[in-house]
Amino acid sequence: MEKTLRASKFQLGACYYPEQWPDTLWEDDFRRMREMGLGIIRVAEFAWSVFEPEEGLFQFDLFDRVMDLAAAYGLSVIIGTPTATPPAWLTHKYPEVLNASKNGIVYQHGERQHNNYSSQIYRDFSARIAGKLAEHYANHNALAGWQIDNELNCGISEFYSAADQTGFRTWLQNRYGTLDRLNAAWGAAFWNQTYSHWDQVHLTSPTPSNSPNPHQALDEKRFISDTVISYVKVQVDAIREFDSEHWITTNGLFGHLDSHRLTQENLDFFSYDSYPQFATLWPDGGEHPLLDRKWGASLSVTRGISPQFCVMEQQSGPGGWVNNLAQPTPKPGQIRLWTYQSIAHGADMLLYFRWRTATFGTEIYWHGINDYHNRPNRRCAEVAQIGSELGQIGDALVGSRYIAEVAILKDYNNDWDGELDIWHGPYEKQSAASWFAALQHRHVPVDIQYLSAEANVDDLRRYHTLIYPHPTIMTDETAEILNEYVRGGGRLVLGCRTGYKNIDGHCVMRPFPGPVSELCGVEVDEFTRIGPLEIEPSIQWHGQTARTISSGPFNDILRPTTHTARVLAAYGDEAGHYAGAPALVENRHGSGLTLYYGGVFTVPMAHATADHLGLTCPFADLVTLPRDIELAARRRADGQQIVFLLNYSSTPQPISVHTDSVDLLSGSKINGEHIIPPYGVIALETAPVTTLIRDKPLMTAR
Repeated sequence: MEKTLRASKFQLGACYYPEQWPDTLWEDDFRRMREMGLGIIRVAEFAWSVFEPEEGLFQFDLFDRVMDLAAAYGLSVIIGTPTATPPAWLTHKYPEVLNASKNGIVYQHGERQHNNYSSQIYRDFSARIAGKLAEHYANHNALAGWQIDNELNCGISEFYSAADQTGFRTWLQNRYGTLDRLNAAWGAAFWNQTYSHWDQVHLTSPTPSNSPNPHQALDEKRFISDTVISYVKVQVDAIREFDSEHWITTNGLFGHLDSHRLTQENLDFFSYDSYPQFATLWPDGGEHPLLDRKWGASLSVTRGISPQFCVMEQQSGPGGWVNNLAQPTPKPGQIRLWTYQSIAHGADMLLYFRWRTATFGTEIYWHGINDYHNRPNRRCAEVAQIGSELGQIGDALVGSRYIAEVAILKDYNNDWDGELDIWHGPYEKQSAASWFAALQHRHVPVDIQYLSAEANVDDLRRYHTLIYPHPTIMTDETAEILNEYVRGGGRLVLGCRTGYKNIDGHCVMRPFPGPVSELCGVEVDEFTRIGPLEIEPSIQWHGQTARTISSGPFNDILRPTTHTARVLAAYGDEAGHYAGAPALVENRHGSGLTLYYGGVFTVPMAHATADHLGLTCPFADLVTLPRDIELAARRRADGQQIVFLLNYSSTPQPISVHTDSVDLLSGSKINGEHIIPPYGVIALETAPVTTLIRDKPLMTAR
């Protein structure tokens, strides 16, 4: 069953913390929310001590008053289970619920997410508080739904408590059955790591060179993910005992967690927390960096989990803790821009973090819509504008689907293995980011899809082009799905380091790229990292001139092996002994083709490959756009499409609209030349696009 947010109307709201404010403010807050067009709030995800001030003593008065007042003002309420911050009485009496570092240091009370998910005591307490909340509020007319915990694995995604060590051994016994199978999977014969008793087996520990067994490290991440998923199920089951009507979600998108399986097994849909200003702390490089625009990549991952989703926390002010993460204040228009960025990518419900900036605690600099003074400000006015706009068009968006015919493929095994393995992990990040940037610049909408062990070719056929940059771990089953996809007319792009590991992370004893060698029509004769004193070789496209592109920090030297394989590009003179060797090979297979690139994708190389594949804007008949404008489109059930044009630049951007159109946000008619102001947004309603890229003939090598 598809797990997606199913709503009849668009809901705009804010995260609210009544336990942090005098109750004399509540009514005025709710009145102003309604005036600004907000209709939903999220509460309670950090309020365990309010509900259970002592073990076994439950009280609901504060939030009863909040719920009743919200109902009186027509506000719906999402209740978060407060398990990300266990109360002091719990951690003091039951210290076994606390997490520990890899060095064995137990984390203490005083921040958040200092618990572990393996402790049976903590699971029991979490189930009890979730069940008590559901029993008490399931029938309240203000209740919209439930959020499990808050940002699972956000503050920390590694767990080394005593309960986790025990849980890991149990998990391994269930996975492998015998120590012989475990030793084989972990390659324990290497460096004399063979285990003779289960009590000898632990999570990864500090090592002299900080390099644990890579296969053990991969299983550790799988264990963490499975543990979190089973922990969420404990809370979901507790809620469902009393409430079978309201939806259940959770928020975040963090490490060592298979959010796809988490959602499929436990949730009604997935939610994301979008903070584009993190781009000011960790900017991308290159000639044309995406910065806040690159948050569309995470929204694309979220859309791959739930086609329609909730943004549970949307940035509404400068962010920062007292000791780190300091960000600038959003410029005029940026909150609106980021809001429509989320909506354009599939959000059908969106809540701002937070209604008012906290005056105490670690997040006193993580600002909300309102400032400390609680008076009207520029951000309030901007949110009110959004509320008015969505009051007019929001319901027409609900249920519409983001349109993309190109997808970047990823999978959790390679993500997790690549955290330790520098021979492929950094390359995957670079190539995926380069492709996303290039497609953004070309105004080609793109999905990001995670392949699971249960995936089939039908999951891929809606895309005419798939980019799977460096799938180092590649099973025969996945290879067969890709083979069937290409044979049926799809185009597949692969990069170096493809297919040389099995599911345990062992290097396979077969010619690279392993199970997809025949599909690609190549074998890797040799490979090399580019040393720090070496120049990355250039890529010379056959038949092209004046186009010098870097091959990236790793090179596969390729040899075509089939009569259908054709060399498109070769390594330049900088490659030395392999200058002139094939670097990019196209292989026709059935009705489709595969491109195997022996390097790591840069933005220029992604552009050049996209040129070869004919990846151009599918809405070129509607608009002509400069690079700084993002194009994203959603299609309604009736076939009508809403095309969002988002200006991430601090300068006005000229566009050209080729047909009579109306900006749904302003009601203005647009045809011909038009200027989108700094951080401006336009939403054009159009008839269905019929000239799809897949209907065009495949381009041949140049």
